[in-house]
Amino acid sequence: MNIYADNAATTKMSDKAIEVMTEYMKNTYGNPSSLYTIGQRAKEELESARARIAALINAQPREIYFTSGGSEADNQAIFSAAEKGKRDGKMHIVSTAFEHHAVLHTLDELKKQGFEITLLDVHESGVVDPAELERELREDTCLVTVMTVNNEIGTIQPIEKIGEICRRHNVTFHTDAVQAVGHLPIDVKKQSIDMLSASAHKFHGPKGVGFLYVKKGVFLKSLINGGAQERGKRAGTENIPGIMGMAAALEESVRCMSSVQEHIKPVRDYIIKGLSEIPHSALNGDKDRRMYSNINFSFEGIEGESLLILLDMKGISASSGSACTSGSLDPSHVLLAIGRIHDVAHGSLRLSLGEDISYEQADYIIKCTAEIVEHLRSFSPVWQDLLAGRREYIL
Repeated sequence: MNIYADNAATTKMSDKAIEVMTEYMKNTYGNPSSLYTIGQRAKEELESARARIAALINAQPREIYFTSGGSEADNQAIFSAAEKGKRDGKMHIVSTAFEHHAVLHTLDELKKQGFEITLLDVHESGVVDPAELERELREDTCLVTVMTVNNEIGTIQPIEKIGEICRRHNVTFHTDAVQAVGHLPIDVKKQSIDMLSASAHKFHGPKGVGFLYVKKGVFLKSLINGGAQERGKRAGTENIPGIMGMAAALEESVRCMSSVQEHIKPVRDYIIKGLSEIPHSALNGDKDRRMYSNINFSFEGIEGESLLILLDMKGISASSGSACTSGSLDPSHVLLAIGRIHDVAHGSLRLSLGEDISYEQADYIIKCTAEIVEHLRSFSPVWQDLLAGRREYIL
């Protein structure tokens, strides 16, 4: 049996997105900046996609800027807010300790430039407390950046409350919504979002394309200089097939959002219940305030890398955290942020389910995981110490 359970890392492209992209690669290959007919036809399609994407998050077309994906969008949003803040004498930024590295590494760079960064505690639940965030705001705060859904433990943040607080204090609010767009309802006006990052390959679109929403009137600087594309804010000939595939995939994802959630959530809960029966295991992050497709467990006494390799040999594709750091031997910064110690954080498993998940597959995942955990523990020195009482159990 083959089961793909790493949809938080990337999703399979939808048939519709592939069909649309193929059509545009074959027939609408003109440069949108050209004046002749085939170029202008590409320009019309580009603006059509912009308007369609904008409508899906309750934005205006001119508030959508196409990028190469979520990391670029995060960088552009944060560096823009920082530049505006520096001009205004505001050098303080508030974020969280478990953001994606596209955010954290950008903040590290700004710290070298003299910015003061406050990283909020996300507690054992993996959820930001809006009241704590508000207490950290200062006269010199230029930006709050908090992800909508955590990419590892799937916890959903109170974005609307955070947005309202930022609006009241006149602080720019950016959210990395890479794991949320196409899966959860997004309304940038209702949620008081000033800037939002998204990536197509997280909702069955192509890799290498995404978008940044920037509210009208919010300052935006260009990271890539050259041509006048994207109203002078992102140079480079636009990827028309990718953009059109992204628009088609997002429309399809939004249209099917409710039915997909209704299918996946009960299967997810079934797997959580099954994995919870493995001794000395624990679900990471809040059980209820989490993405309907996300499961993240820690198993005491094992190494997550070994678990993933053996699951792969059983036909199950899973991960231990962010795909962007899968080559690292360090434990997940997300699990450390919610209070897991190093030894426990190393023994983690993330399953992110797709629309094709079935109860038969769920039973297989539970069975294989339980057997592999027992096998790994049988020759683990840490587990032997726990059994012998030389260490105390944590989970």
